[in-house]
Amino acid sequence: MVFEKIKKILSEQFDIEEDVITLSTNFVSDLRADSLDVADLLTNVSNEFEVDVESEPIEDFKTVGNLVDFIEKKIKLEM
Repeated sequence: MVFEKIKKILSEQFDIEEDVITLSTNFVSDLRADSLDVADLLTNVSNEFEVDVESEPIEDFKTVGNLVDFIEKKIKLEM
């Protein structure tokens, strides 16, 4: 569920097909995201999942998998 929602956000933000996004997709090398793109992504993800992602260092999120793992852990902690 988390991965699917993040794929949808990425697809809209970067104008790419969801089916090309994998857990190993790298924000910089695969999506050509700069730090502003990643900051925007973290804002969108924070809003979607209602968790605080924006206070985390951007460097912690290199791949889609890093972000998915972080969100899943945050959701479990809040339950």
